[in-house]
Amino acid sequence: MVGQDVVATRYTPPKYSFPSASSDAAADAGSSAEWFLVDSTPASCSQIGLHHLFPPTGPRGKVDLVVSGPNYGRNSSAAFALSSGTLGAALEAAVAGHRAIALSFAFLDRENKPDVVAGACRHARRVVENLAASSWGMNEGLGLAYGPNNAPDAANPAAVVYTVNVPLVPGVEEAPTLWTHMLQNRWASSCFVERGPPTAGGEMPDLAEQELRSHEGPGDQTPRDVEVQDQSSSDQGERHFKWSPKFTDVYQSVERAGPGTDGWTVSRGQTSVTMLQANFMHVPGRSGELKL
Repeated sequence: MVGQDVVATRYTPPKYSFPSASSDAAADAGSSAEWFLVDSTPASCSQIGLHHLFPPTGPRGKVDLVVSGPNYGRNSSAAFALSSGTLGAALEAAVAGHRAIALSFAFLDRENKPDVVAGACRHARRVVENLAASSWGMNEGLGLAYGPNNAPDAANPAAVVYTVNVPLVPGVEEAPTLWTHMLQNRWASSCFVERGPPTAGGEMPDLAEQELRSHEGPGDQTPRDVEVQDQSSSDQGERHFKWSPKFTDVYQSVERAGPGTDGWTVSRGQTSVTMLQANFMHVPGRSGELKL
């Protein structure tokens, strides 16, 4: 990343339609909004979009709201959220003083029925519009995220980010949408297995992620949970590892946590909304010299 050029390419999305689309959604599909594809990390996309592609001095004015997503796959609980590019883009926007929402679609099966996806899209739009009309944490007594030197004209001085997880299930529009706190869980085992040297050409990253995602579901004993075994790497000085998390570690922690957490709420087919602040806050109670 450091020293590499990042390319932003203008993009015209193809026309699309989906079942039971509202007239508003259909109009949006044919809008004249500008689109760009950026070959970089999600956080870099936020930076480049806010400051260069759609700068405050541009014809469209300052960006009012950044929506990162929807990601195909949940970003509930700390184990998932801490490595989430979807959340990363929203957090980067908040650090830059903008309001931001991270939106993720949690699938509970692998059918992806068009009417279910369409319902999740409609519901997500309602949630985003509701949050956009809110006080954005200003009535919560939150202090400035970065002290008195924070930009006084920032639309989001407390660096508030909302992370929204919408389950891809029938009836999600009628199910409750709940305020939740993020489940503080962790991985119970390594997310990697050691493999032998890759074959010629290797494995396509996109296909590998797609295949891995196909096994991501609550209570699902994935083939990687029971079949993938560590293999000795080459003795030529290189060791090869492959990302192969055991999702059941996370889902078991969700069940133990119970109601009130984002993970538990989503697992019950309900939408979770969690309010975060984009900062690394120190733990109080430590000051002065550390005596060695």
